[in-house]
Amino acid sequence: MSIVSYSRDGAVARLTISRPERRNALNHTALDELHDGVRRAAADQVRALVLTGDADQFCAGADLKELEDLAFTRALRAALDDLAALPFPTVAAISGACMGLGMQLALSCDLRLATPDARFAVPVAKLGLMVDHWTIQRLALLAGPSTARWMVLTARPVTAADAHRAGLVHEIVEPDGDTGPGVAVLDTATALADEIAGLAPLTLAGSKLGLDLLERPGEQIDPDGAYRAAFEAAWASGDLVEGRLAFTERRPPAFRGT
Repeated sequence: MSIVSYSRDGAVARLTISRPERRNALNHTALDELHDGVRRAAADQVRALVLTGDADQFCAGADLKELEDLAFTRALRAALDDLAALPFPTVAAISGACMGLGMQLALSCDLRLATPDARFAVPVAKLGLMVDHWTIQRLALLAGPSTARWMVLTARPVTAADAHRAGLVHEIVEPDGDTGPGVAVLDTATALADEIAGLAPLTLAGSKLGLDLLERPGEQIDPDGAYRAAFEAAWASGDLVEGRLAFTERRPPAFRGT
């Protein structure tokens, strides 16, 4: 049974992550299925895509029980690149946890809608690993440098209201009482995607390209590769081993900086 399902209704495609026992955290299999779904949406030539999670959760990040080396990060980067490069608008419908890898998925989408209970975090400093520079850059561009520094350097979660004030979230969707928060935000995101699907596709594709051109490639920002070296050192560190072990054992990690 697939973890990430793909569906299409007219000109709008939907990708749904369904791994509720792990709050929709992605393992290698789920990541491959997500990437396949992104490729399928591109091949189907839809006009908008909605990305969401099942059971009132968006995505709690990567499954640390299976996250072992840089191979996962390379596969993730390829999937995120393809998601961000889709020539039509993408909408993230977010409820519950949007952490780590979940944040990277949300940042890769063009628009983000969230319920009041949504929480956003980049908790890598609790785990001894790092996100790639594109994630840092996109977070700073969307939420502002101050919010980006707070999230990355404290590892604390940010509420949906704070994310909305910072500009990371475009709209807060209040549940109507008859449905759960995940359904409410998905319905609103789907209605938005339907509206977008009626707009001029060439204009939207060109506008997305123009916005993307405002982001400087990572090699221009980090010409000597200092960030890349720090990234690889973190992923090869004993602290990463300790961070994963502490997470599994549900205890505070004892980092040594090695």
